[in-house]
Amino acid sequence: MEQNNNKYLSLGLVLGVSLILSASIGAFTFYKLRSMDYISTTGSAKKAVVSDKVKWSGSITRPVKASGLKEGYAKLETDLKEVKEFLATNNIPAEAIDVSPVFMNEVWEQNPGTEKSYNLMQNIEVQSTEVQKVGDLAKNVTTLVQKGILFSTNSLEYYYSKLPEVRVELLANAVGDAKARAEQLAIAGGKSIGALKSASSGVVQVMAPNSVEVSDYGMYDTSKINKEIMVTVKASFEIK
Repeated sequence: MEQNNNKYLSLGLVLGVSLILSASIGAFTFYKLRSMDYISTTGSAKKAVVSDKVKWSGSITRPVKASGLKEGYAKLETDLKEVKEFLATNNIPAEAIDVSPVFMNEVWEQNPGTEKSYNLMQNIEVQSTEVQKVGDLAKNVTTLVQKGILFSTNSLEYYYSKLPEVRVELLANAVGDAKARAEQLAIAGGKSIGALKSASSGVVQVMAPNSVEVSDYGMYDTSKINKEIMVTVKASFEIK
């Protein structure tokens, strides 16, 4: 019986201390608001957008022996012509295509005493505003493979060109969100919000839809066509 009484006494002490702390925190917040002439809060705003630019990076490769380098370069040149014809057939203009110089990499895992082997590689980059078409094309390069061309897609990157305009729009919305937060705090302290004193913008986050991944330095996700742009603002308001 004595153990039960001690248990109830301990529980009562914990509850009592919790109530006292809550009341103290509330009183302290109220006191701070009454003694300050401004209040600072952080607001945020988001907008869903669809990418309007795409960058498709691919490469063609030709494995060759040291004695067949000349022939390998010729075959790689033929491969490049085939790739350009493939792109032209699919209405990708020549000005949208950028081709790198040929890279030659030695294959190191070879048996001792055998002739050296190399991989000849050339990168091809397509930049276009026809986002969906290029994305679909990158997934369907069967025609090239059937011709014996070692073509591989290295990456598809999606961008949004109107980011500066959206940032301005979201800044206004983020300030509104900060003001709404400040108003709730002010009401709790028996005050009201006055004019905006200052505002500073945080970094812009361009995220995949429904993502919670952010960076202190800002981020730009290029993996998805659909994106969410988020802007944060720290704002200070007069207290009346």
